[in-house]
Amino acid sequence: MSFRLTYATMYNPPDAMHERFEAALAHVEAGLGAHHRLFIDGADRDSARHVARYSPIDHELRLGEFALADTADVEAAMSAARAAYPGWHATPVAERARLLHRVGEIIEERVYEIAAAMVLEVGKNRMEALGEVQETVDFFHHYADDFERHAGYTHVLPDDPIAGFASHNASVMRPHGVWVVIAPFNFPLALAGGPVAAALVTGNTVVLKGASDTPWAGRMLADCVRDAGLPPGVFNYLSGAGRDIGEALVQHPLTAGITFTGSVPVGRQLMQQMAGGAYPRPCIAEMGGKNPCIVTEHADLDRAAAGIVRSAYGMGGQKCSALSRLYVHERVADALIGRLQAQIAAIRIGDPRRRENWLGPVVNATAYDNYQRHAEALRVAGASMLCGGARLGLGSAGRTALARGYYVDPLLAELSLEHPLWQHEMFLPILTVHRYRERDEAMRLANDSVMGLTAGFFGGADEVSWFHDHIEAGVTYANRPQGATTGAWPGYQPFGGWKGSGSTGKAIASFYYLAQYLREQSRTVVE
Repeated sequence: MSFRLTYATMYNPPDAMHERFEAALAHVEAGLGAHHRLFIDGADRDSARHVARYSPIDHELRLGEFALADTADVEAAMSAARAAYPGWHATPVAERARLLHRVGEIIEERVYEIAAAMVLEVGKNRMEALGEVQETVDFFHHYADDFERHAGYTHVLPDDPIAGFASHNASVMRPHGVWVVIAPFNFPLALAGGPVAAALVTGNTVVLKGASDTPWAGRMLADCVRDAGLPPGVFNYLSGAGRDIGEALVQHPLTAGITFTGSVPVGRQLMQQMAGGAYPRPCIAEMGGKNPCIVTEHADLDRAAAGIVRSAYGMGGQKCSALSRLYVHERVADALIGRLQAQIAAIRIGDPRRRENWLGPVVNATAYDNYQRHAEALRVAGASMLCGGARLGLGSAGRTALARGYYVDPLLAELSLEHPLWQHEMFLPILTVHRYRERDEAMRLANDSVMGLTAGFFGGADEVSWFHDHIEAGVTYANRPQGATTGAWPGYQPFGGWKGSGSTGKAIASFYYLAQYLREQSRTVVE
């Protein structure tokens, strides 16, 4: 197919894409209940403990049995990665790039099967799942190409001006060693595969820990890496709780660097741990967002409504880039809210395996209960509940077809600026709205957050530069109906946060990303 799938184009895919997905879904469902092991030193490894995982779509739908790593498994994985490191970083850049391209090719060959499994495991709709798998493919190709294009970041420098000697200089970037990647539940393939690809192509070896809620995605990535033919120990996969094996990985003496994607509190804790010890170690922490959107009186309101709904409620708001705070000029507020209410009412909520359903469940019981808690806090505070506020699944009053899953209504509320939920990352389909009078007020409110990941704007063409010059966010979108604050794609939009949303100021899939996995060595040789 000539159709190019990205988060910006996924709204009108060809029918053939749906047909292939449904065939893959039937195949994946026929194999549910299997036993899934860890992957260490090039081989499957069983563990002393296992856990049964169930789908958020239906808490009686058993996905399989998944191994839980313990400290012995952590030790085995770290030792294997350390033993493989000398041979891997000595492997020529072209060969490392070839192997990573092969991983990308295998993922692409399995894109429908992996996406079907992710719909079942995460609860995202089919296009979100297909988009994530294809994004992972693009990460592997993008980083392999980028590293080769930069010639491994080796630069020959001028000779010293010494009479009678030839003094040759060079700047060489070298890998750190064993790199730990800790992935989140919401993009368990892309936000594992991206940093894994970056660490591997730069010559590090990797131990990946998947999120507790989504161990299947990491295991599928491990299968693709294995089948691409990477040497044993170069890539290792563990699953289990962060408080157990995550902590053991961070504190392990062989851990040379870490990439973490998750909440601000956990990210800050990891940064402090990596800065401590005998010497500071690199920590690439991609953390949360409390993302704003400003709508001026000059905005195209139909375009704005489309972008707002997609970013606030897509995947149940369970994205660090999801739109959470909306600031709309008082002259157009009623008109925009009316459009939002109409679009929210049209959202099909239900089993995301079905093509017609756009919004599936939230990921687990904790998220489901948090939704109720936040909705009640808004009611108690006297917020105007413009849409939503009800839980629909697990036997609650509502649709019986949703009775066994974690389904909730998209919530839109207008409330006082003093309410603490303006500052709290809810990670749920909840959007708060405020009417403003002056655009400088809107900008002040948009920047009033310790986080600065993404931000959106809808207004006149002559206002866009004002938005870009004043907004404090690493990823910005102006007049984008495909997503007010969401939708970054490798090669198109680098993705990274300012302030509390990121530890490095460098964005995923940017010109500057791969260098973070390397350290510089100055070399002088005198003849």
